Amino acid sequence: MAERAGVRIDGNTLRLGDGVVVRFVRTLRLPERGTHPLPPGLGEFPLRRVADHADRVPEAWRARGGVLLPMYLREAMWLSFAGTTEPAALQVGVGKVCAVSGKPWQGRLTRDPQNYVTLPRQPWLDGINSGKGTVRQFVAVPLGLGATVEGQVTGEETWGGVQLQAFGLRPEVLERWRAAQRARSAPSAGGYGAAPAFAAPAPGGPPPAGGAPRQAAAMGLGVGGSMRQEVYRDERPASDWSDTPSGRVFVHLVTPPEWRRITGEEPPPSPVDRAAYTRAGLPWFEHYDDEADDLSPADPLKPVRPVGDWLGDDLDPWQQPTPGQVVPLKDAPGKPVADGDW
Repeated sequence: MAERAGVRIDGNTLRLGDGVVVRFVRTLRLPERGTHPLPPGLGEFPLRRVADHADRVPEAWRARGGVLLPMYLREAMWLSFAGTTEPAALQVGVGKVCAVSGKPWQGRLTRDPQNYVTLPRQPWLDGINSGKGTVRQFVAVPLGLGATVEGQVTGEETWGGVQLQAFGLRPEVLERWRAAQRARSAPSAGGYGAAPAFAAPAPGGPPPAGGAPRQAAAMGLGVGGSMRQEVYRDERPASDWSDTPSGRVFVHLVTPPEWRRITGEEPPPSPVDRAAYTRAGLPWFEHYDDEADDLSPADPLKPVRPVGDWLGDDLDPWQQPTPGQVVPLKDAPGKPVADGDW
């Protein structure tokens, strides 16, 4: 298993290469019917290195390396790229199916169809590319039901989790970009979801001793409701990007009981009741960008069905946000994360 110095954990932040920042944000799960505003952030998922718990994870996880995070059944997440400092092309896989193109995972960038998001132009990603100006929300579901994006697109559920791979600009292109930034001192992109984060759970005691690691309950990402969000088309020449990734990482999703068993820590509290959140008057977000050049819907992702088709009706009551709650938006050190074979 190889160590890639290009991927590190800094708190709950993943850093790929010299500038790509990724955080996994807890959020409200949307209804599976209709198209909705962007849901708020409810704090970050904690991250831990697989290598630090090698004696308590399955052998396949040790081989893949990477990091793990806990998710509840049917919990939703979005990926924040706020803090990314320099242009990058980031591939996002869900069970090694590209969340942008719907094609099988590739170790290189492609433009037809585009199989990556461009940073920092793309400040966040809440789900799979599903339609003109929309995405369908990332929602956690166990492997084995066929409900994941991976299962529906490929007919198999082998990988689960989330896969990330970043490519930077070629050195000469990067230097030109840096010179332009020095000349005009442009502001950096930010994120949304200014809701108060949950307090970090107190670490628990060490895991109970004894025995070889058992098979962990593997999780993958299916889809939930639709929201208004662009996935931007890359406006750079394809030749601007490096052929060599600056970092890649496999993100394993585990159930809260498995998180407790593997890490000895308490998982985050269960997802917040949606109606209570809305009644409290906390914000939702609408993102308008008149200059957006959005990607076309990804054909392989069009027929993906929501997780409710497998798990049954959503019993968590929904309360529509009031118009005043919808906020318009304009348009480091740490241990290296082990990469492996995947």
